[in-house]
Amino acid sequence: MEFNHVSVLLNETVESVVTNPDGIYVDCTLGGAGHAHAVGERLSPQGMIVGLDQDEDALGVARQRLSDLSCQVMTIPTNFSNLKHALQEQGIYEVDGFIFDLGVSSYQLDTPERGFSYMNDGPLDMRMDKEAKINAEIVVNEYEPDELLKIIRDYGEERWAKRIVEFIVAARNEKRITTTGELVSIIKKAIPAKARQDGPHPAKRTFQAIRIEVNRELAILHDSFVDAVSMLKPKGRIGVITFHSLEDRITKQTFKELSTACICPPELPVCVCHNKAIIKAKNKAIEPSAGEVEVNPRSRSAKLRVGVKL
Repeated sequence: MEFNHVSVLLNETVESVVTNPDGIYVDCTLGGAGHAHAVGERLSPQGMIVGLDQDEDALGVARQRLSDLSCQVMTIPTNFSNLKHALQEQGIYEVDGFIFDLGVSSYQLDTPERGFSYMNDGPLDMRMDKEAKINAEIVVNEYEPDELLKIIRDYGEERWAKRIVEFIVAARNEKRITTTGELVSIIKKAIPAKARQDGPHPAKRTFQAIRIEVNRELAILHDSFVDAVSMLKPKGRIGVITFHSLEDRITKQTFKELSTACICPPELPVCVCHNKAIIKAKNKAIEPSAGEVEVNPRSRSAKLRVGVKL
């Protein structure tokens, strides 16, 4: 199986997160194992890299790619929303570093039968976990119009969301929409020709929104970050790579929450909450260099945010 994926902000992530060659590091979005392999190369035989992924295709490829490392390697088939339970089941209660790469892998995007791509025709699927009950076909055909509008408007930040939903509803009343090609055609009809001349592919934002809904990508972020930080050793690191503003906003807000000491109302003269900051978050996000963007245009919107456990 071809599983080609260029890891974004690879060196920056490894440099920011890996501090102990004998430590335990968890790649929460294993994918093609690019970040995990680079971390593993920094580790001693006593160190361990743990990879989590709900995509069995990714896990199979990742196991092969990690087999040449001298450190200990463990892969766990699970979504990172289950990271705390999954790691503790394996006897891991403290971790030196976590990595989250929230982008969809190039393999998933470029494999038509996975249904993520608006560039290639395939079944309307978009599930990262192939056993999940909800897929893109169900979202497009069975969600109420108001619900579909909220998803495309909020998750896709699509200015033409209302018109796109109107065209989808009209089309699905005629026949069920079952392929990515059909959905792309509907979206193109919904967006006026002049608005389609500039900017990204007209279906990009809608496909992003539906993918986020299918995989609950935003809903699980906050609690997953909190769980990860709770398992970090003192001075351990968490690194999160985001690719759009909604992911980055949740990451930034969660890091701010975890790095804030007093949470008392501002009108109180003294602190009574006794809350303590858990991490120190680096203020500025790390972005890809011009050279990386030139080589890998998909990295253009990426941001890396890092927190250090106090």
